[in-house]
Amino acid sequence: MLLSTAAVSAGILAPALANAHGIWFAQRAKQIAIIYGIGADDLEAVKRQPNMENVQAWDADLNPIGAQLRTNGSLVVVDTDAPPALVSAVLQNGTWSKLPDGEFVKKPKDEVPNAVKSETTVKYATTIQGTLTKPVPLIPSQLLQIVPVGALPAKLGTPMTYKVYFKGKPVSGATVINDMVNDPDAAEIATKADGTVTFPVRNQGLNVLRAVYVSPTDQPTKIDHYEHTATLSFTLPHAPEK
Repeated sequence: MLLSTAAVSAGILAPALANAHGIWFAQRAKQIAIIYGIGADDLEAVKRQPNMENVQAWDADLNPIGAQLRTNGSLVVVDTDAPPALVSAVLQNGTWSKLPDGEFVKKPKDEVPNAVKSETTVKYATTIQGTLTKPVPLIPSQLLQIVPVGALPAKLGTPMTYKVYFKGKPVSGATVINDMVNDPDAAEIATKADGTVTFPVRNQGLNVLRAVYVSPTDQPTKIDHYEHTATLSFTLPHAPEK
């Protein structure tokens, strides 16, 4: 099912940042939380909440349901009007310039004369929270999106194919890792010409895939490129307790 008809812009693929941070969804005390970080780093999502937008949710039949962000202590959680099967969000993470010493400052390159590189970074996240009666759709606000091809399997180790889209079109050369939480330093695999990549499902529990795609700048005096980082999270159930 296609919710977006946007055409892909012509893009130039640049090397993706290793260890790119992202946002993803995870359960915290039976609530859906937005996590910002990479690997075991669960960084300050609350201070980034003002830059989070397009929080959306759908039921199993892909009917939209209300969704709102709420701060709960150190967490940003998603409240929904009904139990969701699919949830998405976007973080506008701002423009950053890298200094020769490796540090990043939140300024464009025209304000950082010695910048090694400058980029505007946007983070996208989608999570499957329940059983869907239809395929995962393309979501217009998710300019970069990882979509499972077919139903999710029941067991870890099962080969699973995903397709990565940029602005509604399959994108070649996006770099993907299978588990940005438990294996953030894994070698990145580039998507094929049809946008697909295949991995064995890694966890009998929370799975968080990450894709990174770099698109060309439209502000060459300020940034060198845009870095888009998308995650797809889902959970395989464990065996019943005995």
